Amino acid sequence: MKAVSTVISIHSSDTAGVCSALYELGGMTVVHDASGCNSTYATHDEPRWYEGNGMVYISALTEAEAIMGDDDAFVTRVVRAAEDLGTCRFIAICGSPMPMMVGTDFDALAKIIAERTSLPVIPLHTNGMRSYLAGMAESFTALAERFCREEVQKCPGTVNVLGATPLDFSVNGQVESIRAWLREEGFQVRSCWAMGSSLDELSLAAGAEVDLVISSGALALGAYFERRFGIPFVAGVPVGEKFAAFLAEALREAARSGRSSRPCLDCRRGDPAGPCVIGETVMSVSIACALELERALPCRVLDPLEPEFGLRGPGDLSVPDEAAVASVFAGAPAVIGDPLYRPVVPAGTPFIALPHEAFSGRCFRKGMKNLIGRNFAKEFPSC
Repeated sequence: MKAVSTVISIHSSDTAGVCSALYELGGMTVVHDASGCNSTYATHDEPRWYEGNGMVYISALTEAEAIMGDDDAFVTRVVRAAEDLGTCRFIAICGSPMPMMVGTDFDALAKIIAERTSLPVIPLHTNGMRSYLAGMAESFTALAERFCREEVQKCPGTVNVLGATPLDFSVNGQVESIRAWLREEGFQVRSCWAMGSSLDELSLAAGAEVDLVISSGALALGAYFERRFGIPFVAGVPVGEKFAAFLAEALREAARSGRSSRPCLDCRRGDPAGPCVIGETVMSVSIACALELERALPCRVLDPLEPEFGLRGPGDLSVPDEAAVASVFAGAPAVIGDPLYRPVVPAGTPFIALPHEAFSGRCFRKGMKNLIGRNFAKEFPSC
């Protein structure tokens, strides 16, 4: 059967993407789901849960409420929790598979909750059946629509970092390294969506000169900022010294010309017969660029996530299920990816482990690597 995983894991769900994207912003995120499911979204997929406060809640949906369509119980719980907290900047509500099955109207519920709390309420249409990238994309765009201010003056040399969540970058210093790299290249970070920036800082994002998109889950936000504020975006992660330099020049050119670009695709030839890099595509393609520029090793990028959120070049391939992954691995000279892919890599094929929080959760968190800039040569072994 297609789309069945018997050996490898699956990626974090769209609901987890919502929780991660909004985690630090002072809002209350409520997942409409059964009691006890909070740990799935807020501990397995969220390393910040153990280090700081987070307002991620579960509605404790019961079987009777689902069958009878008792939406008032959900509204009452959300309103009571917001009143008890007293410090919410906004409320975000999103769903899991059961609300999808019974046709819960989150737009209507958001209006009712907003009337009862006088708080901004963001309805997000997750159902647990898509990947975290879909949840990130909808969360970031909805947040920008609601909170980004129009009347912000442009500041030369400023950049928004879009797509920073622990699902793709863990909490091992990668986001801090990206900020440091931008400073070294003469840029000032206007906002970081959404690690290390407050909601007030995000609201001033329209003043940036250019956006750096570091995850597929933020491509929709980059396109939104381009349409609404005229801010061009550049897609790529500054992995390795040579590709980081290439990316920095692309940011400067985008700021000069006002045109968006995808340097994580532009500087590589790719090779269908080369080593396979599998994972979230902006990071994977950036790693492939670094290997090609620094080690003359063209690679093939495999995208296991949703195609509409990816950045694939010639020779790259979508692998939507376990069978497709195993088929491509069978002919690969080497594989670079999360350790949970190892069981479907043929015996004797070189395998380089790059743990990905959105795929293996906290299983290999101690092995997460920081490949930003000069760290690449130190952290990444030869293929």
